[in-house]
Amino acid sequence: YFCFPSAEHPYSHLIDTLEHGGLKFFNPQKFNDPRYDKLPLSIRVLLEAAVRNCDGFYTKEGDVQSILDWQQQQNKAEVPFSPARVLLQDFTGIPAMVDLAAMRDAVAKHGLDPSLVNPKCPTDLIVDHSLQIDYSKCAIQNAPNPGGGDGPNQSHGPSRSTPSRPPSRGGSQCGGQRGSCSKAACNDPPSSSGQSPASVQQIENTPLLCPFHLKPVSEIRTVQNLYLTVATLLSAKQWCSKAFKNVNVVPPDIGAVHQVNLEYLSRVVQISNGFIYPDSVVGTDSHTTMINGLGILGWGVGGIESEAVMLGQPLSLTLPQVVGCKLLGTINPLTTSIDIVLGITKHLRQAGIAGRFVEFFGPGVSQLSAPDRTTIANMCPEYNATVSFFPVDQVTLKHFKKTNFTQEKLEVLESYLKAVKLFRSYEDPSEDPEYSEVIEINLSSVVPYVSGPKRAQDRVAVSNMKEDFQSCLDEKVGFKGFNISKEKQETRVPFLHCGQKYELAHGSVVIAAVISCTNNCNPSVMLTAGLMAKKAVEAGLVVKPYIRTSLAPGSGMVTHYLSTSGVLPFLSQLGFEVIGYGCATCVGNTAPLKEAVVDAIKQGDLVTCGVLSGNRHFEGRLCDCVRANYLASPPLVLAYAIAGTVGIDFEKEPLGKDDIQGKEVYLCDIWPSREEVQQTEEDTIISSIFKDLRGRMEKGNTFWNNIECPDSVLFPWDHKSTYIRSPCFFSKLSKEVPPPQSIENAHALLFLGDKVTTDHISPAGSIARASAAAKYLQSKRLAPREFNSYGARRGNDAVMTRGTFASIKLQNRFIGKSGPKTLHIPSGQTLDVFEAAERYQRDGIPLIILAGKDYGSGNSRDWVAKGPYLLGVRAVIAESFEKLHKNQLVGMGIMPLEFLPGQNADSLELSGKEKFTITLPDTLSPRKQLTVTTSQGKSFIVTALFDTEMDVTFFQHGGLLRFVARTFLK
Repeated sequence: YFCFPSAEHPYSHLIDTLEHGGLKFFNPQKFNDPRYDKLPLSIRVLLEAAVRNCDGFYTKEGDVQSILDWQQQQNKAEVPFSPARVLLQDFTGIPAMVDLAAMRDAVAKHGLDPSLVNPKCPTDLIVDHSLQIDYSKCAIQNAPNPGGGDGPNQSHGPSRSTPSRPPSRGGSQCGGQRGSCSKAACNDPPSSSGQSPASVQQIENTPLLCPFHLKPVSEIRTVQNLYLTVATLLSAKQWCSKAFKNVNVVPPDIGAVHQVNLEYLSRVVQISNGFIYPDSVVGTDSHTTMINGLGILGWGVGGIESEAVMLGQPLSLTLPQVVGCKLLGTINPLTTSIDIVLGITKHLRQAGIAGRFVEFFGPGVSQLSAPDRTTIANMCPEYNATVSFFPVDQVTLKHFKKTNFTQEKLEVLESYLKAVKLFRSYEDPSEDPEYSEVIEINLSSVVPYVSGPKRAQDRVAVSNMKEDFQSCLDEKVGFKGFNISKEKQETRVPFLHCGQKYELAHGSVVIAAVISCTNNCNPSVMLTAGLMAKKAVEAGLVVKPYIRTSLAPGSGMVTHYLSTSGVLPFLSQLGFEVIGYGCATCVGNTAPLKEAVVDAIKQGDLVTCGVLSGNRHFEGRLCDCVRANYLASPPLVLAYAIAGTVGIDFEKEPLGKDDIQGKEVYLCDIWPSREEVQQTEEDTIISSIFKDLRGRMEKGNTFWNNIECPDSVLFPWDHKSTYIRSPCFFSKLSKEVPPPQSIENAHALLFLGDKVTTDHISPAGSIARASAAAKYLQSKRLAPREFNSYGARRGNDAVMTRGTFASIKLQNRFIGKSGPKTLHIPSGQTLDVFEAAERYQRDGIPLIILAGKDYGSGNSRDWVAKGPYLLGVRAVIAESFEKLHKNQLVGMGIMPLEFLPGQNADSLELSGKEKFTITLPDTLSPRKQLTVTTSQGKSFIVTALFDTEMDVTFFQHGGLLRFVARTFLK
């Protein structure tokens, strides 16, 4: 979306031609400046964007030089960044699209072509946040077992019976052979007797459950309900996808915004009008940072920032410090991906790197797969970094071969990245940049742990497990101890099971459950367990039949990729059969142990063990006679199940003997290598996921495709809609920029203290029944149950303006207690903030806000400046501002004015009830000092926080939206 360069472009001399493909690109290496080779690669992306978008207004040559001089300017210079694209989830996307639709109306009123109004920056809008949960707290009785295992009338012995298929009343099958249900059955209502067509008994006051999906039938129809509930919203999104250029709308039921970004939208490089340049993104989803794991620079922003980027305004950021995270050493063979991710996260959290970029380098990076890298990048909020950047290398290219990249595209991508030195060979230290700081993490120091035997926080290194369990037997009863006397620690109790003799001892494993929920949902971890099961079976190892084994995948996708990779039969052969999709072992839903096993435990007063890969394991929770319970990764659950005891040193002791030669088999003999796991992951899981996603994207959504959508350039506003309304941001829009107008005899709408956050300012969450927004919706004949949330109604300025400053936690000094109220000064009445503002506007009285320190801190929200603007607020006078919010105010044409150092409302003895006049000069300039006078005869100086000429321009136009609209008018 940059202005494609002509001979007048200040950096046209840097334009080069790519040998492979003939594409043009800006080549920063042609600066012939040694500083470029020392820049972190994430900073090189910022530099390329500044060079390419240098227009003398948004981005100046001085900005380019500041980035090139990063070593000296880091944490000092303010620089612009124009990302290649914008990613929106629908809650934040709808207000932006509504603004553009209203801008088209304004342009059309001036007799110009409204189709000229489009986002300047390519934008993807993913419809995923509109879904809401209408049903919860469900129960199920007598349901057919969808995944195998012991049914209610089956024996609990070692043999596994094939479950019977639930009865069907016809219709196509939606779940495959195992535990399938008919779609007809899912859609049929329960009979009057309470029995579903699939013989599932409905418990009183709980929704009917589908026996395959194990969720309410009504939730299976959630998408249909969604369309009925917010048809206007979806129709508007459909119109946007057709009417606007540069807008791509991903319909509902495709995937969550960050997953679609990662699996479908990521490009690594962009190609437009014959130019190639790095892909980069800002998104309104907190998981946007995942994309840095693929070498794509991106992070999360608020709705108003994303809208500004859509309209062509770059983000403004302080040139960040970049912490180099050097990965060394070799990963322990037993260490899983989750161990590595959590280990690195722990190191970075302790390093104190808030607000900085992190960039990974060193020979250890090559050992991390692309999913590992995206998971680490996604953990940014855990250690407060802005991004965790992994430059593209051969591992990244290998990943993209399995996705939606053709060989030709990969060759172009690699050729370009190498030409501008954005491609890394992590084994070559000569390519290492200079960083603000370097943190070294030795991957060999990350060792596998288990947690237990009673609490999740009691972590035990697997290498110390045998000794630790022995110490637990010795210690007195407590968080870890069992107080077993020395003479009883060697107790062994024989028993018979299925005609064979076995014996139990302290530490014997009697429950082993593989669960792929929470932190064990990483495919590589489950694949490791599956591949290990395959090797164990091939080596002749078995799990003792009295051990209660189970496999509870977190979703059908887990079963799918275990089956696709061919490892599911081997898990079943070891006794780990799919029992269903839901919480089981870790909430105590384990079938009783065999009576002979229980008797042996009680006879010897044994401390037997349960090992599971879930997240709950309190003493006695799995089974009241199983006192020691450990959380472990899925492959370690298998290992301890095969060994039959936790009292084993895997490095020195064998798991068992093969049944052919009697050769001892150690854990290292059957544990799959990381390369083997990653190869299987890439070949089966990754390709399967991308194939499925591509198929769904191409096929589309039936409901979405059938939505009636007008084929018009202008949006046909439905005046009855309470979800979407044309905002009045463009009322009385003139072609010419009006001269600066002083603010005369303004009243203070609010008199606030320190640390007023965006939560206090911008509406969020549910709509309170007594609020101004609720009164408006009730006037439209909506019942409280139909209010929905502020988030869903972001496209209606009438609702959002009424919700501004509607927080029950707002501390207004005019009132003296918390609540969404203020003083209407002329009448002396206490009113809702909106009602007071409405009166002031009716009387033609401008408004200001008085505040203390850190005004506007907290998370960004799109209505945090739009709301005050529509309330009639012309200026905010505060001791200090959150930088991001200050920019938002400027972007809406509201003046952020700062008291001089050492001054505030109290030191100036302001009551807030005065009338305020703010005199503006004919010519404004950045950081201009202005005079404020009051009706009480006082005057004081404030600083207008316009940091750049661009800020001044936006303010003079009445905000960014009006500025952009005027560019079309001219």
